Amino acid sequence: MLRLSGLTLPLDHDAQALPVAICARLGIEPDRLRGHEIVRRGNDARRRNAILLVYTVDVDLADEAEVLARFAGDHEVRPRPDTDYRFVAQAPEGWPGLRPVVIGAGPCGLFAGLILAQMGFRPIILDRGKVVRERTRDTWGLWRRSQLNPDSNVQFGEGGAGTFSDGKLYCRVKDPRFLGRKVLEEFVKAGAPDDILFEAHPHIGTFRLVTMVESMRRTIEGLGGEYRWQTRVDELELERGPDGRQRLRGLHLHDGSFLEADHVVLAVGHSARPTFEMLHRRGVHIEAKPFSIGVRIEHPQSWIDEARYGKFAGHPILGAAAYSLTHHASNGRAVYSFCMCPGGRVVAATSEEGHVVTNGMSQYSRAEFNANSGLVVAIDPVRDYPGGPLAGIAFQRHWESLAYRAGGSSYAAPAQKVGDFLAGRPSTGLGAVTPSYKPGVTMTDLSQCLPGFAIEAMREALPVFGRQIARYDDPDVVMTGVETRTSSPVRITRGKDFQSLNVARLFPAGEGAGYAGGILSAAIDGIKVAEAVAKSILAE
Repeated sequence: MLRLSGLTLPLDHDAQALPVAICARLGIEPDRLRGHEIVRRGNDARRRNAILLVYTVDVDLADEAEVLARFAGDHEVRPRPDTDYRFVAQAPEGWPGLRPVVIGAGPCGLFAGLILAQMGFRPIILDRGKVVRERTRDTWGLWRRSQLNPDSNVQFGEGGAGTFSDGKLYCRVKDPRFLGRKVLEEFVKAGAPDDILFEAHPHIGTFRLVTMVESMRRTIEGLGGEYRWQTRVDELELERGPDGRQRLRGLHLHDGSFLEADHVVLAVGHSARPTFEMLHRRGVHIEAKPFSIGVRIEHPQSWIDEARYGKFAGHPILGAAAYSLTHHASNGRAVYSFCMCPGGRVVAATSEEGHVVTNGMSQYSRAEFNANSGLVVAIDPVRDYPGGPLAGIAFQRHWESLAYRAGGSSYAAPAQKVGDFLAGRPSTGLGAVTPSYKPGVTMTDLSQCLPGFAIEAMREALPVFGRQIARYDDPDVVMTGVETRTSSPVRITRGKDFQSLNVARLFPAGEGAGYAGGILSAAIDGIKVAEAVAKSILAE
């Protein structure tokens, strides 16, 4: 088969238009086309009143060689790549070694555990939080009753932070082995809709993610894997190896027990601050990395649909419209939209008492009234938190605690209308836009809980974005603070063998280690690290 990309058709084309377009593009008669399969479907909405669908298709032809020769050099016509996943190792029958341990049950830990289980290594998966349905009840406890469980919330527990998100399943990492395809196929096996295999910007939504991670847990357990919930790792046990390098010997757990382990995947997520502090204390190589800070901004979804899709707003193929915006401010700061959630809500995402953190979430339907996105400003260790590897954590905590106080010290979040924000005055009430954040907002002045440079850059960016998307800077649009967990504030550095630079057999992985951002890239990193663990085990 060959792969044909860049094929465009009108939004409302009929079922026969695609095979006709394939034959026209390849210059063949219809009887030479034996079949086709849609690999990817996106849209081109640059002309909002003439929106096109853009296809990539795998094509089965009677004479593929002739067509490929005729289109030699055309990057849109090429042989279909081999996207099948192949395991790099397999545990020997009756393998007697210590079982590998995965710390963290988010997307990275989930796929590290799955791949290790599929290779026969029967991993042990530890997580400080709870199974996903118990965790969901605890999370709603914060949203509905302002009651935070520091170990079971939006950040911690089965499924990780991605469970309470839009469930986006696309990323920009290079993926020459098509590991992303393996991730999507496993998700479909676990109950995800088939369209995630071909939509250009697939997503799942929170409720579907809940049932999927449960299904994948059962798969891992059926292959001999083991989960241990409400289990926190408090200390590493290290020893000197024959080469003089420190290496992992085991884990001291919160209940005083010791788990012997010589291959550990560290997939703790971007909010595992006590773990980062413990690693630094134990001398594991860790460094500060850039992240971003800002707010969640909310518009009625109908405004975004109209601005992006014009007369096609609400079309069932298009769904709720998304956007991506960037502005380089005159003060040297980059302002950009982050983790845009069409038809969703803003949620309380703190994991520490006395702090307020916001994030965005959507269901699969994306049918709620508002669109929301992070509106954030990039920051870096050199300019903004130069105090050492953990300085970014202190920076986050500072602004999160100020947001808690600005919201009334009740887990309500501080919020401000865009018109007031631009004018430099506090907000005292709402207008046409109703904020979705629970347990509620306090209308105030966001300059109390954001750095001055961020306020300055956002004030410059908002009118620019308003010229790109109509009503983006409408005076009644609501901004809710603060967004601080855009990515990990640290990187737990590793080598080409995926092991810590100075602690052998410790495998930093995923978003918390600074090597991924989002569900798909974290899952891909989990696969890579699981493969490295298997190779290391069998090499000893």
